[in-house]
Amino acid sequence: MKLIVVAKVEQQEEILLKNTNRDVEIIFSGTGAELDGNENCDAVFYLNEDEITDINKFPGKPVYINSVIETLAEKKLPDNFSRINGWTGFLKRPMWEIATNNRNVTSNLFEQLGWNVVFVKDEPGLVAARVISMIVNEAFFALGESVSTREQIDLAMKLGTNYPYGPFEWGEKIGLNNIYNLLQKLSATDKRYSVAPFLKKKYFELPGQ
Repeated sequence: MKLIVVAKVEQQEEILLKNTNRDVEIIFSGTGAELDGNENCDAVFYLNEDEITDINKFPGKPVYINSVIETLAEKKLPDNFSRINGWTGFLKRPMWEIATNNRNVTSNLFEQLGWNVVFVKDEPGLVAARVISMIVNEAFFALGESVSTREQIDLAMKLGTNYPYGPFEWGEKIGLNNIYNLLQKLSATDKRYSVAPFLKKKYFELPGQ
């Protein structure tokens, strides 16, 4: 089996840590422009969503894109496209969350890869990203109200929940821009996701905002 993965270095490293079947050949690419000549593959993963240069390049092949915030319905992609959570830190998880219209194809493919999959609704944030974004948001509420320090909040969450990272560490790995944009979208229909004032302040302090 031949798998094409378009990803940043950090994402490539996380993929290499996964328990992939030995007969799978993974070809990594930093950009979608480097894929010419690799059309004869079994599946493509665009973990760096900005590098999708031609949505019709792999007709009939399963294509999985890192699209945590925008749904398949919103992006209006061909039927062979499915959504995954490719945010930094999430690729290490033993289970892939996938929103797709091709469950049978995906089930067969991931069985050959040796990867576990769970199918979720085609909704913004999928599941895990919603949960982590909410935890990060609550941590910013606590920090803004001087409940505790960043270091103490991170430590308490790791010790209390056995999470690999504290909420602020998650925020740094994922990127506050991603957290903010997901919460903004979710809060449009559910006020539980309203962005913490201190998180909003930090977001607008980011370069380019």
